[in-house]
Amino acid sequence: MVAEKRRSDRLMLTIPLEVRGVDAKGNPFRDEARTITLNRHGARVQITRPLRIGQTIVMMNLVGRRETEFRVVGPVSPITEQGGEWGVECVDLKENIWGIQFPPAPETEDADSKALLECRNCHAVALMRLSLVEVEVLETSGILSRPCLTCEEVTSWGYAEKVVAMEPPGEAATAAKEPPAAKGAEQRRHHRVSLQLPVLIRDYYGGVEITKSENISKGGFCFVSEKNYHLGDGVLVVCPYNPSSQNIEMRAKIVRLRAVEGTNRKVYGVRYDSQSA
Repeated sequence: MVAEKRRSDRLMLTIPLEVRGVDAKGNPFRDEARTITLNRHGARVQITRPLRIGQTIVMMNLVGRRETEFRVVGPVSPITEQGGEWGVECVDLKENIWGIQFPPAPETEDADSKALLECRNCHAVALMRLSLVEVEVLETSGILSRPCLTCEEVTSWGYAEKVVAMEPPGEAATAAKEPPAAKGAEQRRHHRVSLQLPVLIRDYYGGVEITKSENISKGGFCFVSEKNYHLGDGVLVVCPYNPSSQNIEMRAKIVRLRAVEGTNRKVYGVRYDSQSA
């Protein structure tokens, strides 16, 4: 199953750290920090000092006294006077300073999440594989630092500035009929981004499948399946889904569907139930 092929499992675990590096003025520093969450290849760390995207730091696990170099991916919370939280990735993926045995990394490229990103400098668009840390940074700060082949340098990348509508073009697309929104209600469609994440779909008859999202928004997401769902069907969904964590299932409805020509698959759109907690 796709969700079982994720790059590694993420743990909510606090580990005290010592962080060493060089600041923007060229001055060396040595600060205390701690993990918020971690996985085999990276972590979300809390530190009082502002870090720089792309910089290399040395992190030491003060419990196991192991250390190695990490790359700063970006912020995952607003920076305040008390500091902030940052996503970091291990430079050498063979290193493991946590003292925890994780499942081996899968060999298939489906292991990673993927997103359609756009260079904020030249506006080139590319489908990029993302680690768990990069997904978290992208979801919070909205920007990643990645090399751009067109610019021939490292630039800032964000979600492609393109609205992907839930209803596909053509007469094969079908939409659930819903009553018009009340006067004054928000009628603007949520901005959708192309992001492939593991998702769980559970119907009300006990059927469960794990697949990938095609695009997501705050109001729902699209996914591809060979199963037959009907417009208006109520389902329980988890996006993103992690088999090693406690997942919160949200109520949703199937509101769009389109047959994929030449296959048994259909593209479904689900919208979260506004009554879900």
